[in-house]
Amino acid sequence: MRLEGRRVVVVGGGIGGLAVALACRQHGAEVLVLEQAQAIEEVGAGIQISPNGLCVLDALGLGQGLRDRACIASAVSLRDHSGGAEVLRLDLSRLAEAGTYHFVHRADLIDLLVEAVRASGAQIRLLQRVVAVRPGAPAQIDLANGDRCGGDLVIGADGLHSAVRGALNGAVAPVFTRQVAWRAVVPNLAGHPPEARVHMGPGRHLVSYPLRGGAQVNLVAVEERSDWVAESWSHLDAPEPMRSAFQDFAPDVQALLGAVERPGLWGLFRHPVARVWQGEGVALLGDAAHPTLPFMAQGANMALEDAWALAACLERDPQPQALARYQHLRRDRCARIVATADGNAWKYHLKNPLIRSAAHLAMGVLGRVAPARMLAQFDWIYRYDVTAEA
Repeated sequence: MRLEGRRVVVVGGGIGGLAVALACRQHGAEVLVLEQAQAIEEVGAGIQISPNGLCVLDALGLGQGLRDRACIASAVSLRDHSGGAEVLRLDLSRLAEAGTYHFVHRADLIDLLVEAVRASGAQIRLLQRVVAVRPGAPAQIDLANGDRCGGDLVIGADGLHSAVRGALNGAVAPVFTRQVAWRAVVPNLAGHPPEARVHMGPGRHLVSYPLRGGAQVNLVAVEERSDWVAESWSHLDAPEPMRSAFQDFAPDVQALLGAVERPGLWGLFRHPVARVWQGEGVALLGDAAHPTLPFMAQGANMALEDAWALAACLERDPQPQALARYQHLRRDRCARIVATADGNAWKYHLKNPLIRSAAHLAMGVLGRVAPARMLAQFDWIYRYDVTAEA
């Protein structure tokens, strides 16, 4: 059952929204993307595309485009914060059967998706802020400019503060995790290798990995903090507080921090996974359905999986059954990934030096004795192929 004649309206022009727009268009739907910004672009930041996300891009015909823009990741290296000594190394080449793992600038992936969506014949309208959504047949959308539109299906890919999620689940206040994160992209002047390095310290950790052929390095630095910071990806900070928070980290970290000019800063909030993902003529995906903390690097990958699964379900079944099947297929997996990310930060932030030393020693021993086993604990994430499952 293809989607010819069905009108799909996607709210949000991020990775998940563009991917589902392309997937639905490839199945024959008439697709409109509503984006509230004046241009579809992403502030400078890197993301990690693991094999479970790459298989979706391959299925959409964008895999080679991603590979051309990305760095292949060789490993994840967990390191002590002060001296920089490696604690544990996860060899990502062991994922070869499932696919390669990549680091890519978010803006480069967005550009790839926008080009494909426009080439497919889908429409993208900018400066379209959605203020209300009413499920139904058809579902209706109220815009801030006074206009209204609707479709056979409205897909909410509108992120953390989703108007579409609110229509299905009501408002739920997020909980501040007492952690903040800085992010920045700096020149790769120190020859950062093609691996994700996680420097772990008391109450803090810093992640770095290369982008754009190794010309740049993406930084994400997380600090435990009691004071509240707005949940926004657009807040900018001076570089000095970031440098001060990590001043006792290893020399290679200091070299990266010295190149930071204007980092982004945002508070990390915990949101519940949405109880309801779909209703009459309405569905959710990505952060609108399952916001996640950035400690498993799976936000973009889950959104890509959602996009493929939703389009595949719609192609197979009548819409009500398709939406129910989509929620059934996706919710438990995404909830498990979100819970795994929730539990990861404390492992990086051990404050007692004796406990931290013992934990690092244990990780190192396991990594040397059973390296395949250390990576295999994530097989359920990385080796999952939604294009086969859905």
